[in-house]
Amino acid sequence: MNSFAPWKIIHIKLNEDIPALRAEPKYQGIHAVFWWCDLPLAHEEISAAQLPMSATQLANLAVQKITPAVGDRLLNHGFKAPLPVISQNPSRDTPVDFQSLMGLQQPLKKLQECSLQSVSGSVSVVVCTRNRPEQLVRCLRSLQNLSQPPLQIIVVDNAPSDDATRQLVAQMPDIQYVLESRPGLSIARNTGIRHSIGDIIAFTDDDVEVHPNWIARLQQGFENPKVMAVTGLVLPGELETEAQVAFEKGFGGFSQGYRVLTFDSQFFEDMRYRGVPVWRIGAGANMAFRRKVFELVGYFDERLGAGASGCSEDSEFWYRILAEGWFCRYEPIAVVYHYHRSDLDSLKYQMYQYMRGHVAALLLQFARYKHWGNLHRLFVALPKYYTRRFLSGLLKDFKSFNKMMLLAEVLGCFSGVQYYLQYHNLQAKKKLEL
Repeated sequence: MNSFAPWKIIHIKLNEDIPALRAEPKYQGIHAVFWWCDLPLAHEEISAAQLPMSATQLANLAVQKITPAVGDRLLNHGFKAPLPVISQNPSRDTPVDFQSLMGLQQPLKKLQECSLQSVSGSVSVVVCTRNRPEQLVRCLRSLQNLSQPPLQIIVVDNAPSDDATRQLVAQMPDIQYVLESRPGLSIARNTGIRHSIGDIIAFTDDDVEVHPNWIARLQQGFENPKVMAVTGLVLPGELETEAQVAFEKGFGGFSQGYRVLTFDSQFFEDMRYRGVPVWRIGAGANMAFRRKVFELVGYFDERLGAGASGCSEDSEFWYRILAEGWFCRYEPIAVVYHYHRSDLDSLKYQMYQYMRGHVAALLLQFARYKHWGNLHRLFVALPKYYTRRFLSGLLKDFKSFNKMMLLAEVLGCFSGVQYYLQYHNLQAKKKLEL
C-alpha cells in the first residue's frame, strides 16, 4: 500500500497578519514560503506532527528562517551565501554578523526600500513549447499580468504535431507566434533570439507561471556590466504527487536558495580543475541574457537540450560565459513557479535525460576549452557519487523507487557518452566525404 501524502504549499506575507496554521489531515505537512511584500526570503517544511501552530510560533519560526536573506540584502558582509567552490580564498567565508543586523532600525522596511531599484532597457520574453497548449495558456496569462510589460512576448512553436498552439496564441493579440519546424529546444531558443529585439532576452518554460514582478527583478540583476546572464528563484507550483515531491525534496528541485550569488571569474578558476558546477547557477525556466552576449560567445549549442542530448544547453551556455571572463548572477527575488512532472515514469525519464545531457555537455565543454575538470567530473566525481548512492541503498534496503531512479541516471550517463561519440563520429565522416 502506498503511504504517500502530498504537501500543502502556503505563501505567507510577513507584512500582513500572520495566520495560525491548522492541522491538514490530507497532507504530510505544509511547505511554507515566507515573503516580505513581494520579496521571497525563505521556506520551511512544517510536518503534520508540528501542527497546529499558533501565529506567534509561526512568526518566531519565520524570523529564524529569513535572517540569512535579510542580512544578505542589507549588509555587505556576514550573510553572503557560499558559492559551490573548493577554495583557499578566505573572502568566500565571512563570519555571520548578527550584531550588525540587530543594530539596524526596522530592517524589513529597509529591505523593501533597497529592493526598489530603478531599471532600464527593453526586454523580450521567449517561451519555447511543443504540443502542450494546456500548460502554455497558464504561462501566457501570467506573462500578460506582469507589472512591467515586456517589449515582446514570443512563443516559439517547436515542430508541433498540430496547430493547437497557433490557435491559442492567435487569441492573444499581444503575443507573437513563431513556428520553428526543426525539433530541438536549443534550435527553438535560437530562433526566439533571432526574432527578439529587446536589450535583454528572458526565457521561461511553458510549464511555469511567472510572478508579476519577474521582469523588473531580472533586470535589476544586470546592474554590474560584467553580468551577462541572470537566473532567478524557481518555486514549486504544487506538491500534490509523489513525483513532484520526489523532484523538489529528493532531487533538490530548481531552487538555489534565497540569497544572491555572483558566479565570477574566481569561482570559475577555483573549480576549473574539478569541473565547474555551472548547473548550480540556476534553471532554464527562469533566466535572462544581455543581447550582446550572443555576439560574444555564440548561441545555444544545438547538440544539447530537449530534442537532442536531453538537457544542459543552459548550463553549457553559462559555462561559456564564465570561460570568456564574464559573470552570471543568481537573483532570488526574480520568481517563477514551476509545475514539476506529475507521474513517476515522467520523472524517471526526466532524470535519465538530465544525466544524458549533463554528460554530453561535459564532453563538449572539454572539446571546446580543453579544461580537464570536465573529464574529472565525468570519470572521477560521478562514479564516486553513484557508488556512494548504491552502497548507501544496499545498507538501507533499497526502495524500488530509489533503485529505479539510480538506474535511470546511470543509464543516462552512459547514453550521454554514446550520444557524444556518435555525433563526433558523424561529423568526422562528413569531413572525410568532403
